[in-house]
Amino acid sequence: MGDLLIVLAVLPFAAVVLSAVAPPAVGRACTVASGVVSLGCAIALVPSAAHGGLKVGFLRLDALAGVFVLAAAFVYAVTSVYAVGYLREDEGEEGFTRYARRFHAGLNLFAWSMMCACLVDGLALLWIGVEITTVVSALLVAIDATEDASEAAWKYVLLASVGLGIALLGTIVMYYAGSTVFGGAYDLSITKLLQAGGRLPHTPVRLAFVLAVVGFGTKAGLVPMHTWLPDAHAEAPTPVSAMLSGSLLAVSFYAVLRYFQVARAAVGPVFPQRVLLAFGVASLLLAALYVLDQHDVKRLLAYSSVEHMGILAVAVGFGAPLASAGALLHVLAHAAAKSNAFMGAGVLARTYRTKEISRIRGAMERLPVSAPLFLVAVFALAALPPFGVFRSEFQIVAGGLGSTRGGWAAVLVALVTLAFLGLATAATRMVVVPSGRPRLRSLGAAAIPVREPSWWMITPVLVGLAALVLLGVHPPADLTALLGRGAAELGGGGR
Repeated sequence: MGDLLIVLAVLPFAAVVLSAVAPPAVGRACTVASGVVSLGCAIALVPSAAHGGLKVGFLRLDALAGVFVLAAAFVYAVTSVYAVGYLREDEGEEGFTRYARRFHAGLNLFAWSMMCACLVDGLALLWIGVEITTVVSALLVAIDATEDASEAAWKYVLLASVGLGIALLGTIVMYYAGSTVFGGAYDLSITKLLQAGGRLPHTPVRLAFVLAVVGFGTKAGLVPMHTWLPDAHAEAPTPVSAMLSGSLLAVSFYAVLRYFQVARAAVGPVFPQRVLLAFGVASLLLAALYVLDQHDVKRLLAYSSVEHMGILAVAVGFGAPLASAGALLHVLAHAAAKSNAFMGAGVLARTYRTKEISRIRGAMERLPVSAPLFLVAVFALAALPPFGVFRSEFQIVAGGLGSTRGGWAAVLVALVTLAFLGLATAATRMVVVPSGRPRLRSLGAAAIPVREPSWWMITPVLVGLAALVLLGVHPPADLTALLGRGAAELGGGGR
Protein backbone atom coordinates (compact mmCIF):
# COMPACT_ATOMS: atom_id res chain seq x y z
CA MET A 1 0.00 0.00 0.00
CA GLY A 2 2.97 2.29 0.43
CA ASP A 3 3.40 2.20 -3.35
CA LEU A 4 -0.10 3.60 -3.80
CA LEU A 5 0.79 6.46 -1.49
CA ILE A 6 3.77 7.29 -3.70
CA VAL A 7 1.59 7.06 -6.83
CA LEU A 8 -0.82 9.60 -5.33
CA ALA A 9 2.08 11.97 -4.68
CA VAL A 10 3.77 11.50 -8.08
CA LEU A 11 1.16 10.71 -10.76
CA PRO A 12 -0.62 14.10 -10.95
CA PHE A 13 2.75 15.87 -11.18
CA ALA A 14 3.76 13.62 -14.06
CA ALA A 15 0.49 14.59 -15.74
CA VAL A 16 1.46 18.25 -15.24
CA VAL A 17 4.66 17.79 -17.25
CA LEU A 18 2.96 15.85 -20.05
CA SER A 19 0.06 18.30 -20.28
CA ALA A 20 2.39 21.27 -20.51
CA VAL A 21 4.35 19.99 -23.52
CA ALA A 22 2.04 17.58 -25.35
CA PRO A 23 -0.77 18.41 -27.78
CA PRO A 24 -4.16 19.18 -26.15
CA ALA A 25 -5.55 15.72 -26.98
CA VAL A 26 -2.68 14.04 -25.11
CA GLY A 27 -2.97 16.46 -22.19
CA ARG A 28 -6.69 15.78 -22.01
CA ALA A 29 -6.14 12.02 -21.93
CA CYS A 30 -3.36 12.32 -19.33
CA THR A 31 -5.54 14.49 -17.11
CA VAL A 32 -8.49 12.10 -17.21
CA ALA A 33 -6.24 9.07 -16.64
CA SER A 34 -4.46 10.76 -13.75
CA GLY A 35 -7.74 11.79 -12.13
CA VAL A 36 -9.35 8.36 -12.40
CA VAL A 37 -6.23 6.48 -11.26
CA SER A 38 -5.75 8.88 -8.33
CA LEU A 39 -9.32 8.25 -7.24
CA GLY A 40 -8.74 4.50 -7.52
CA CYS A 41 -5.62 4.77 -5.36
CA ALA A 42 -7.44 6.89 -2.76
CA ILE A 43 -10.26 4.33 -2.57
CA ALA A 44 -7.79 1.44 -2.33
CA LEU A 45 -6.02 3.18 0.57
CA VAL A 46 -9.22 3.55 2.63
CA PRO A 47 -8.81 0.19 4.50
CA SER A 48 -5.18 1.00 5.38
CA ALA A 49 -6.09 4.48 6.60
CA ALA A 50 -8.97 3.06 8.63
CA HIS A 51 -6.86 0.40 10.33
CA GLY A 52 -3.58 1.94 11.38
CA GLY A 53 -2.44 4.22 8.57
CA LEU A 54 0.75 4.35 6.48
CA LYS A 55 4.02 6.26 6.55
CA VAL A 56 6.52 6.46 3.68
CA GLY A 57 9.30 8.99 4.20
CA PHE A 58 7.71 12.36 4.83
CA LEU A 59 4.34 11.09 3.55
CA ARG A 60 1.85 10.03 6.20
CA LEU A 61 -1.68 8.73 5.77
CA ASP A 62 -3.93 8.39 8.78
CA ALA A 63 -7.74 8.31 8.88
CA LEU A 64 -8.10 12.10 8.98
CA ALA A 65 -5.84 12.58 5.98
CA GLY A 66 -7.55 9.67 4.21
CA VAL A 67 -10.93 11.41 4.29
CA PHE A 68 -9.62 14.64 2.76
CA VAL A 69 -7.45 12.89 0.18
CA LEU A 70 -10.48 10.84 -0.91
CA ALA A 71 -12.56 14.02 -1.29
CA ALA A 72 -9.83 15.79 -3.29
CA ALA A 73 -9.26 12.75 -5.52
CA PHE A 74 -12.99 12.40 -6.23
CA VAL A 75 -13.35 16.03 -7.28
CA TYR A 76 -10.16 15.73 -9.36
CA ALA A 77 -11.54 12.71 -11.21
CA VAL A 78 -14.98 14.11 -12.03
CA THR A 79 -13.74 17.56 -13.01
CA SER A 80 -11.04 16.09 -15.27
CA VAL A 81 -13.77 14.27 -17.19
CA TYR A 82 -16.07 17.31 -17.19
CA ALA A 83 -13.24 19.49 -18.53
CA VAL A 84 -13.11 17.40 -21.71
CA GLY A 85 -16.58 18.57 -22.74
CA TYR A 86 -16.07 22.03 -21.25
CA LEU A 87 -13.05 22.77 -23.45
CA ARG A 88 -14.41 21.15 -26.60
CA GLU A 89 -16.73 24.08 -27.20
CA ASP A 90 -13.68 26.33 -27.58
CA GLU A 91 -11.71 24.10 -29.97
CA GLY A 92 -10.76 25.84 -33.17
CA GLU A 93 -10.52 29.27 -31.58
CA GLU A 94 -7.31 31.22 -31.84
CA GLY A 95 -4.87 30.39 -29.06
CA PHE A 96 -6.79 27.29 -27.98
CA THR A 97 -3.74 24.98 -27.98
CA ARG A 98 -1.82 27.24 -25.60
CA TYR A 99 -4.88 27.74 -23.41
CA ALA A 100 -5.62 24.00 -23.23
CA ARG A 101 -2.03 23.18 -22.28
CA ARG A 102 -2.03 25.74 -19.48
CA PHE A 103 -5.47 24.66 -18.31
CA HIS A 104 -4.66 20.94 -18.09
CA ALA A 105 -1.24 21.54 -16.54
CA GLY A 106 -2.79 23.87 -13.96
CA LEU A 107 -5.64 21.48 -13.16
CA ASN A 108 -3.23 18.61 -12.53
CA LEU A 109 -0.86 20.77 -10.50
CA PHE A 110 -3.78 22.04 -8.43
CA ALA A 111 -4.94 18.50 -7.63
CA TRP A 112 -1.37 17.39 -6.87
CA SER A 113 -0.81 20.24 -4.41
CA MET A 114 -4.07 19.56 -2.56
CA MET A 115 -3.44 15.85 -2.13
CA CYS A 116 0.18 16.38 -1.10
CA ALA A 117 -0.88 18.99 1.47
CA CYS A 118 -2.97 16.29 3.16
CA LEU A 119 -0.29 13.61 2.93
CA VAL A 120 2.77 15.39 4.36
CA ASP A 121 3.74 14.76 7.98
CA GLY A 122 4.64 18.15 9.37
CA LEU A 123 3.00 21.50 10.02
CA ALA A 124 5.68 23.36 8.06
CA LEU A 125 5.24 21.08 5.04
CA LEU A 126 1.48 21.46 5.42
CA TRP A 127 1.82 25.25 5.22
CA ILE A 128 3.99 24.94 2.11
CA GLY A 129 1.40 22.64 0.50
CA VAL A 130 -1.44 25.06 1.17
CA GLU A 131 0.68 27.95 -0.13
CA ILE A 132 1.27 26.08 -3.40
CA THR A 133 -2.48 25.55 -3.77
CA THR A 134 -2.90 29.33 -3.48
CA VAL A 135 -0.46 30.17 -6.24
CA VAL A 136 -1.77 27.53 -8.64
CA SER A 137 -5.45 28.19 -8.03
CA ALA A 138 -4.99 31.97 -8.40
CA LEU A 139 -3.46 31.43 -11.84
CA LEU A 140 -6.39 29.18 -12.76
CA VAL A 141 -8.91 31.77 -11.60
CA ALA A 142 -7.30 34.31 -13.93
CA ILE A 143 -6.71 31.93 -16.85
CA ASP A 144 -9.55 33.36 -18.97
CA ALA A 145 -7.77 36.74 -18.85
CA THR A 146 -10.95 38.79 -18.51
CA GLU A 147 -10.98 41.96 -16.44
CA ASP A 148 -13.29 40.46 -13.81
CA ALA A 149 -11.26 37.25 -13.59
CA SER A 150 -7.99 39.15 -13.18
CA GLU A 151 -9.51 41.35 -10.46
CA ALA A 152 -10.88 38.31 -8.63
CA ALA A 153 -7.50 36.56 -8.84
CA TRP A 154 -5.64 39.58 -7.43
CA LYS A 155 -8.13 39.91 -4.60
CA TYR A 156 -7.74 36.21 -3.88
CA VAL A 157 -3.93 36.40 -3.90
CA LEU A 158 -3.84 39.44 -1.60
CA LEU A 159 -6.27 38.09 1.00
CA ALA A 160 -4.97 34.52 0.88
CA SER A 161 -1.39 35.78 1.24
CA VAL A 162 -2.34 37.79 4.31
CA GLY A 163 -4.13 34.75 5.73
CA LEU A 164 -1.23 32.43 5.04
CA GLY A 165 1.15 34.97 6.54
CA ILE A 166 -0.88 34.73 9.74
CA ALA A 167 -0.86 30.93 9.43
CA LEU A 168 2.93 31.01 9.05
CA LEU A 169 3.15 33.01 12.27
CA GLY A 170 0.98 30.33 13.90
CA THR A 171 3.39 27.68 12.59
CA ILE A 172 6.34 29.56 14.10
CA VAL A 173 4.58 29.90 17.45
CA MET A 174 3.76 26.19 17.42
CA TYR A 175 7.40 25.46 16.60
CA TYR A 176 8.38 27.47 19.67
CA ALA A 177 5.92 25.49 21.77
CA GLY A 178 7.39 22.22 20.53
CA SER A 179 10.96 23.40 21.07
CA THR A 180 10.32 23.58 24.83
CA VAL A 181 9.88 19.78 24.71
CA PHE A 182 12.07 18.59 21.81
CA GLY A 183 14.77 21.26 21.78
CA GLY A 184 15.63 23.73 19.05
CA ALA A 185 16.04 21.22 16.21
CA TYR A 186 13.02 19.12 15.24
CA ASP A 187 10.79 18.82 12.21
CA LEU A 188 7.34 19.97 13.44
CA SER A 189 6.05 16.46 12.82
CA ILE A 190 2.36 16.14 13.60
CA THR A 191 3.06 12.76 15.17
CA LYS A 192 5.66 14.23 17.55
CA LEU A 193 3.47 17.15 18.58
CA LEU A 194 0.54 14.87 19.35
CA GLN A 195 2.79 12.58 21.37
CA ALA A 196 4.04 15.56 23.37
CA GLY A 197 0.46 16.29 24.41
CA GLY A 198 0.11 18.09 27.72
CA ARG A 199 3.85 18.77 27.97
CA LEU A 200 3.48 21.63 25.48
CA PRO A 201 3.13 25.12 27.02
CA HIS A 202 -0.51 26.18 26.99
CA THR A 203 -0.34 29.86 26.06
CA PRO A 204 1.75 29.46 22.86
CA VAL A 205 -0.43 26.55 21.76
CA ARG A 206 -3.62 28.57 22.25
CA LEU A 207 -2.10 31.48 20.31
CA ALA A 208 -0.89 29.18 17.51
CA PHE A 209 -4.34 27.61 17.20
CA VAL A 210 -6.14 30.97 16.94
CA LEU A 211 -3.62 32.16 14.36
CA ALA A 212 -4.12 28.94 12.39
CA VAL A 213 -7.91 29.31 12.44
CA VAL A 214 -7.66 32.90 11.20
CA GLY A 215 -4.89 32.14 8.69
CA PHE A 216 -6.00 28.85 7.18
CA GLY A 217 -9.61 29.89 7.77
CA THR A 218 -9.03 32.63 5.20
CA LYS A 219 -8.46 29.92 2.58
CA ALA A 220 -11.30 27.81 3.99
CA GLY A 221 -13.77 30.67 3.60
CA LEU A 222 -14.60 31.18 7.27
CA VAL A 223 -16.16 34.54 8.17
CA PRO A 224 -14.87 37.27 8.30
CA MET A 225 -11.94 36.21 6.04
CA HIS A 226 -14.18 34.88 3.27
CA THR A 227 -14.50 37.94 1.04
CA TRP A 228 -12.24 36.63 -1.75
CA LEU A 229 -14.31 33.49 -2.19
CA PRO A 230 -17.48 34.65 -4.03
CA ASP A 231 -15.48 36.60 -6.63
CA ALA A 232 -12.91 33.87 -7.30
CA HIS A 233 -15.45 31.06 -7.50
CA ALA A 234 -17.74 33.08 -9.75
CA GLU A 235 -15.04 34.12 -12.25
CA ALA A 236 -13.01 30.91 -12.47
CA PRO A 237 -13.71 28.37 -15.25
CA THR A 238 -16.36 25.91 -14.08
CA PRO A 239 -14.01 22.91 -13.49
CA VAL A 240 -11.78 25.18 -11.40
CA SER A 241 -14.78 26.50 -9.44
CA ALA A 242 -15.77 22.90 -8.67
CA MET A 243 -12.28 22.13 -7.37
CA LEU A 244 -12.10 25.36 -5.37
CA SER A 245 -15.38 24.72 -3.58
CA GLY A 246 -15.37 20.93 -3.54
CA SER A 247 -11.83 20.29 -2.34
CA LEU A 248 -9.63 23.38 -1.79
CA LEU A 249 -11.78 24.76 1.03
CA ALA A 250 -11.81 21.33 2.67
CA VAL A 251 -8.02 20.99 2.41
CA SER A 252 -7.62 24.38 4.09
CA PHE A 253 -9.98 23.27 6.84
CA TYR A 254 -7.91 20.10 7.17
CA ALA A 255 -4.97 22.32 8.15
CA VAL A 256 -7.14 23.88 10.86
CA LEU A 257 -8.01 20.40 12.14
CA ARG A 258 -4.33 19.45 12.48
CA TYR A 259 -3.82 22.43 14.79
CA PHE A 260 -7.05 21.51 16.55
CA GLN A 261 -5.63 18.07 17.29
CA VAL A 262 -2.48 19.52 18.83
CA ALA A 263 -4.39 22.17 20.79
CA ARG A 264 -6.81 19.58 22.14
CA ALA A 265 -3.96 17.33 23.23
CA ALA A 266 -2.13 20.23 24.91
CA VAL A 267 -4.83 22.38 26.54
CA GLY A 268 -7.93 20.19 26.47
CA PRO A 269 -11.02 20.35 24.26
CA VAL A 270 -12.91 23.34 25.64
CA PHE A 271 -10.85 26.22 24.23
CA PRO A 272 -10.39 24.97 20.63
CA GLN A 273 -14.03 23.86 20.44
CA ARG A 274 -15.27 27.29 21.52
CA VAL A 275 -13.09 28.99 18.92
CA LEU A 276 -14.45 26.78 16.14
CA LEU A 277 -18.03 27.27 17.32
CA ALA A 278 -17.64 31.05 17.19
CA PHE A 279 -16.22 31.09 13.67
CA GLY A 280 -18.63 28.40 12.50
CA VAL A 281 -21.81 30.11 13.68
CA ALA A 282 -20.66 33.46 12.25
CA SER A 283 -19.99 31.78 8.88
CA LEU A 284 -23.37 30.06 8.90
CA LEU A 285 -25.24 33.23 9.74
CA LEU A 286 -23.64 35.41 7.08
CA ALA A 287 -23.78 32.73 4.38
CA ALA A 288 -27.46 31.97 5.03
CA LEU A 289 -28.36 35.66 4.68
CA TYR A 290 -26.33 36.10 1.49
CA VAL A 291 -27.73 32.94 -0.10
CA LEU A 292 -31.22 34.41 0.25
CA ASP A 293 -30.33 37.43 -1.91
CA GLN A 294 -27.98 36.35 -4.70
CA HIS A 295 -28.33 37.23 -8.38
CA ASP A 296 -25.40 35.20 -9.78
CA VAL A 297 -25.71 31.40 -9.81
CA LYS A 298 -22.00 30.76 -9.19
CA ARG A 299 -21.85 33.33 -6.38
CA LEU A 300 -24.90 31.61 -4.89
CA LEU A 301 -22.98 28.34 -4.77
CA ALA A 302 -19.89 30.13 -3.45
CA TYR A 303 -21.81 31.47 -0.44
CA SER A 304 -23.21 27.98 0.03
CA SER A 305 -19.58 26.86 0.41
CA VAL A 306 -19.09 29.40 3.21
CA GLU A 307 -22.18 27.88 4.85
CA HIS A 308 -20.81 24.35 4.63
CA MET A 309 -17.41 25.31 6.02
CA GLY A 310 -19.34 26.84 8.92
CA ILE A 311 -21.18 23.55 9.38
CA LEU A 312 -17.84 21.71 9.59
CA ALA A 313 -16.48 24.15 12.16
CA VAL A 314 -19.63 23.88 14.30
CA ALA A 315 -19.63 20.07 14.02
CA VAL A 316 -16.07 19.75 15.30
CA GLY A 317 -16.85 22.37 17.93
CA PHE A 318 -19.59 20.15 19.35
CA GLY A 319 -16.92 17.63 20.37
CA ALA A 320 -19.33 14.70 20.23
CA PRO A 321 -18.30 11.38 18.61
CA LEU A 322 -21.34 11.32 16.33
CA ALA A 323 -20.87 14.95 15.29
CA SER A 324 -17.15 14.43 14.55
CA ALA A 325 -17.90 11.41 12.36
CA GLY A 326 -20.68 13.42 10.71
CA ALA A 327 -18.24 16.25 9.98
CA LEU A 328 -15.89 13.88 8.15
CA LEU A 329 -18.79 12.36 6.21
CA HIS A 330 -19.83 15.92 5.38
CA VAL A 331 -16.42 16.58 3.82
CA LEU A 332 -17.03 13.75 1.35
CA ALA A 333 -20.70 14.52 0.71
CA HIS A 334 -20.07 18.23 0.24
CA ALA A 335 -17.25 17.49 -2.22
CA ALA A 336 -19.59 15.43 -4.39
CA ALA A 337 -22.62 17.72 -4.04
CA LYS A 338 -20.80 21.01 -4.58
CA SER A 339 -18.81 19.80 -7.59
CA ASN A 340 -22.08 18.49 -9.05
CA ALA A 341 -23.83 21.82 -8.48
CA PHE A 342 -21.02 23.83 -10.05
CA MET A 343 -20.82 21.51 -13.06
CA GLY A 344 -24.57 21.88 -13.55
CA ALA A 345 -24.35 25.65 -13.15
CA GLY A 346 -21.61 25.70 -15.76
CA VAL A 347 -23.93 24.05 -18.28
CA LEU A 348 -26.65 26.62 -17.56
CA ALA A 349 -24.22 29.54 -17.82
CA ARG A 350 -22.89 28.34 -21.17
CA THR A 351 -26.34 27.60 -22.58
CA TYR A 352 -27.87 30.94 -21.56
CA ARG A 353 -24.62 32.92 -21.92
CA THR A 354 -25.16 34.47 -18.50
CA LYS A 355 -24.74 33.68 -14.81
CA GLU A 356 -27.60 35.95 -13.73
CA ILE A 357 -30.30 33.91 -12.03
CA SER A 358 -33.10 36.20 -13.23
CA ARG A 359 -32.15 35.61 -16.88
CA ILE A 360 -32.09 31.82 -16.63
CA ARG A 361 -35.62 30.49 -16.97
CA GLY A 362 -37.25 27.41 -18.48
CA ALA A 363 -34.10 25.31 -18.25
CA MET A 364 -36.17 22.12 -17.98
CA GLU A 365 -37.49 22.72 -21.50
CA ARG A 366 -34.17 23.60 -23.08
CA LEU A 367 -31.97 21.13 -21.18
CA PRO A 368 -34.19 18.11 -20.44
CA VAL A 369 -31.27 16.10 -18.97
CA SER A 370 -28.86 18.66 -17.52
CA ALA A 371 -31.47 20.91 -15.89
CA PRO A 372 -33.10 18.15 -13.76
CA LEU A 373 -29.63 16.92 -12.80
CA PHE A 374 -28.70 20.43 -11.67
CA LEU A 375 -31.90 20.72 -9.64
CA VAL A 376 -31.29 17.35 -7.97
CA ALA A 377 -27.68 18.35 -7.27
CA VAL A 378 -28.83 21.53 -5.54
CA PHE A 379 -31.41 19.61 -3.50
CA ALA A 380 -28.69 17.13 -2.52
CA LEU A 381 -26.47 20.07 -1.51
CA ALA A 382 -29.36 21.50 0.50
CA ALA A 383 -29.50 18.27 2.55
CA LEU A 384 -32.59 16.53 1.23
CA PRO A 385 -32.73 12.75 1.73
CA PRO A 386 -31.58 10.22 0.61
CA PHE A 387 -28.30 11.99 -0.20
CA GLY A 388 -25.08 12.06 1.79
CA VAL A 389 -25.36 15.68 2.93
CA PHE A 390 -28.65 14.85 4.69
CA ARG A 391 -27.03 11.93 6.50
CA SER A 392 -23.98 13.94 7.56
CA GLU A 393 -25.98 16.93 8.77
CA PHE A 394 -28.38 14.62 10.61
CA GLN A 395 -25.42 13.04 12.43
CA ILE A 396 -23.98 16.46 13.24
CA VAL A 397 -27.26 17.76 14.66
CA ALA A 398 -27.89 14.52 16.58
CA GLY A 399 -24.38 14.69 18.03
CA GLY A 400 -24.84 18.34 18.99
CA LEU A 401 -28.18 17.69 20.67
CA GLY A 402 -26.61 14.84 22.61
CA SER A 403 -23.74 17.01 23.82
CA THR A 404 -23.66 19.93 26.21
CA ARG A 405 -24.16 22.32 23.28
CA GLY A 406 -27.74 21.50 22.32
CA GLY A 407 -28.62 25.17 21.96
CA TRP A 408 -25.98 25.62 19.26
CA ALA A 409 -27.42 22.59 17.47
CA ALA A 410 -30.80 24.36 17.34
CA VAL A 411 -29.09 27.46 15.88
CA LEU A 412 -27.41 25.22 13.30
CA VAL A 413 -30.76 23.77 12.22
CA ALA A 414 -32.34 27.22 11.89
CA LEU A 415 -29.51 28.66 9.78
CA VAL A 416 -29.21 25.59 7.56
CA THR A 417 -32.96 25.78 6.92
CA LEU A 418 -32.61 29.43 5.95
CA ALA A 419 -29.85 28.58 3.47
CA PHE A 420 -31.95 25.71 2.10
CA LEU A 421 -34.75 28.13 1.26
CA GLY A 422 -32.38 30.39 -0.67
CA LEU A 423 -30.80 27.55 -2.65
CA ALA A 424 -34.04 25.73 -3.40
CA THR A 425 -35.89 28.88 -4.46
CA ALA A 426 -33.19 30.05 -6.87
CA ALA A 427 -32.66 26.62 -8.43
CA THR A 428 -36.38 25.97 -8.85
CA ARG A 429 -36.91 29.32 -10.56
CA MET A 430 -34.13 28.67 -13.05
CA VAL A 431 -35.23 25.16 -13.90
CA VAL A 432 -39.01 25.09 -13.56
CA VAL A 433 -40.33 28.63 -14.18
CA PRO A 434 -40.96 29.00 -17.94
CA SER A 435 -38.94 31.55 -19.85
CA GLY A 436 -41.78 32.87 -21.98
CA ARG A 437 -39.63 32.45 -25.11
CA PRO A 438 -40.40 29.95 -27.86
CA ARG A 439 -38.28 26.82 -28.08
CA LEU A 440 -35.83 27.54 -30.90
CA ARG A 441 -33.31 25.25 -32.50
CA SER A 442 -31.49 27.89 -34.50
CA LEU A 443 -29.45 30.72 -33.11
CA GLY A 444 -31.11 34.11 -33.46
CA ALA A 445 -30.69 37.46 -31.79
CA ALA A 446 -32.64 36.51 -28.68
CA ALA A 447 -32.81 32.78 -29.20
CA ILE A 448 -31.35 30.14 -26.94
CA PRO A 449 -30.72 26.77 -28.55
CA VAL A 450 -32.28 23.56 -27.35
CA ARG A 451 -29.10 21.54 -27.08
CA GLU A 452 -27.70 19.31 -24.40
CA PRO A 453 -23.97 19.59 -23.76
CA SER A 454 -21.52 16.79 -24.37
CA TRP A 455 -21.96 13.62 -22.34
CA TRP A 456 -18.51 14.38 -20.99
CA MET A 457 -20.26 17.12 -18.99
CA ILE A 458 -23.25 15.01 -17.94
CA THR A 459 -21.60 11.73 -16.91
CA PRO A 460 -19.56 13.23 -14.01
CA VAL A 461 -22.78 14.64 -12.51
CA LEU A 462 -24.42 11.20 -12.69
CA VAL A 463 -21.37 9.70 -10.97
CA GLY A 464 -21.55 12.37 -8.28
CA LEU A 465 -25.24 11.71 -7.63
CA ALA A 466 -24.55 7.98 -7.39
CA ALA A 467 -21.83 8.67 -4.82
CA LEU A 468 -24.22 10.91 -2.85
CA VAL A 469 -26.88 8.20 -2.76
CA LEU A 470 -24.29 5.66 -1.62
CA LEU A 471 -23.08 7.97 1.15
CA GLY A 472 -26.64 8.73 2.21
CA VAL A 473 -28.14 5.26 2.14
CA HIS A 474 -25.39 2.78 2.98
CA PRO A 475 -21.72 3.88 3.16
CA PRO A 476 -19.31 0.94 2.68
CA ALA A 477 -18.01 -0.73 5.82
CA ASP A 478 -14.41 0.37 5.25
CA LEU A 479 -15.53 3.96 4.77
CA THR A 480 -17.57 3.83 7.97
CA ALA A 481 -14.50 2.50 9.78
CA LEU A 482 -12.44 5.34 8.29
CA LEU A 483 -14.90 7.95 9.54
CA GLY A 484 -15.00 6.37 13.00
CA ARG A 485 -11.24 6.30 13.32
CA GLY A 486 -11.01 9.84 11.99
CA ALA A 487 -13.46 10.97 14.66
CA ALA A 488 -11.29 9.25 17.27
CA GLU A 489 -8.20 11.08 15.95
CA LEU A 490 -10.08 14.36 16.38
CA GLY A 491 -10.73 13.41 19.98
CA GLY A 492 -14.41 12.83 19.37
CA GLY A 493 -14.49 9.29 20.54
CA GLY A 494 -14.71 6.53 18.00
CA ARG A 495 -13.58 2.97 17.60
